[in-house]
Amino acid sequence: MIDGVVAIVGRPNVGKSTLFNRIVGERLSIVEDTPGVTRDRIYSKANWLTKDFRVIDTGGIQIIEQTFQNEIRIQVEIAIEEADVIIFTVNGREGLTEDDRFIAKMLHKTNKPILLAVNKTDNLEQMANSYEFYALGFEEVVAISSVHGIGIGDLLDKVIGLFPKRSIKDQEGMIKFAIIGRPNVGKSSLVNALLNQERVIVSDIEGTTRDAIDTVFKHDGQDYVVIDTAGIRKRGKVFENIEKYAVLRAMQAIERADVILFVIDGIAGIREQDKHVAGYAYEAGKPIIVVYNKWDAIDKDESTMIRITEEIRKQFVYLAFAPILFVSALTKQRLNLVIPLINRLNEYSHMRIQTSVLNEVIMDAQIITPPPTHQGHRLNILYASQVAVAPPTFVLFVNDPKLLHFSYRRYLENRLREAFIFEGTPIRILARIKEA
Repeated sequence: MIDGVVAIVGRPNVGKSTLFNRIVGERLSIVEDTPGVTRDRIYSKANWLTKDFRVIDTGGIQIIEQTFQNEIRIQVEIAIEEADVIIFTVNGREGLTEDDRFIAKMLHKTNKPILLAVNKTDNLEQMANSYEFYALGFEEVVAISSVHGIGIGDLLDKVIGLFPKRSIKDQEGMIKFAIIGRPNVGKSSLVNALLNQERVIVSDIEGTTRDAIDTVFKHDGQDYVVIDTAGIRKRGKVFENIEKYAVLRAMQAIERADVILFVIDGIAGIREQDKHVAGYAYEAGKPIIVVYNKWDAIDKDESTMIRITEEIRKQFVYLAFAPILFVSALTKQRLNLVIPLINRLNEYSHMRIQTSVLNEVIMDAQIITPPPTHQGHRLNILYASQVAVAPPTFVLFVNDPKLLHFSYRRYLENRLREAFIFEGTPIRILARIKEA
């Protein structure tokens, strides 16, 4: 669960990307002294004091029109709109500039929590220079050095303190499911059909749904939240600024959901983009239902469903565990199967296996098919334990984790699926060395 979204903004060459890399702990942003290197927004997850949040790096804003400046400004505005907290980064060595004043005016209009980070403050003399930035009118001013890590902890303490208090009323007892897919596959129509009302806009124009839209409803005494998302495009093929904003919202919807309905357009068939869309949900460890929509509009015979099922399994090898539903949002064909299947997958993803039974299955698996040898060494699984649910996660205590080859990991996963009902949910298998 993401506790907040943080946007890092400022003029060019103040160290935004260095700060971004320092917070997320990876060198994801390009760091150069040339102004304007970061033109687009870059997203990554970060954690501080048990709080998980998403960080957005942005391009530099200038008063003087430069190449790509208009595009950068639009991207920054989108990032600001999405953010819960904004880190306004300035250059402590160069002092206050007109570009800083221009950005400050822009940020004062947002009514969002703003932290002013005076970067490149590497010593006491430079720290004294940070006081001039109070002239920008922000209460929270923090002197930092992204390169040396000075003041970053103080900054992040303030950041997480400004995160909004999330309501928990829709968490307890509610099953949340997100409907994802590339644009125009019929996600909004599917929501309307399930709800039997016009809650969201339905249109043939790609990208009508820009944000994730939550709707609470009750079915057979159970409360649900359905999250309709904007269509996800492949990252490298997303050109419109607003579309990239939609991708972020859809990824957040996946993180919030208990179950994912991955929708494929039955008329258009499987596209390359579909594989990337499904990949987001798989990487998040969510139970997945493949929903093949617009079934009413397809010319078919008695073997069509079998043929398409085989094609889906071939194209989405990593979703071999996911059930497939052939539905029509228009005629409501087989939609009565959706909610019961969501219930089952949610239950399976939260299932815990008794430790003694789990170890019996794992030990039997080793006896039936012993692990292969590697350079004269063989994997020996000494003990197994389930450490988490949603997704079910198992730790194998072994003699050497490096000896757990991916093919044997897959074999063990298949054995677990044969022994227990894990329909629709990914399984995580981790290897740890058995300490003496």
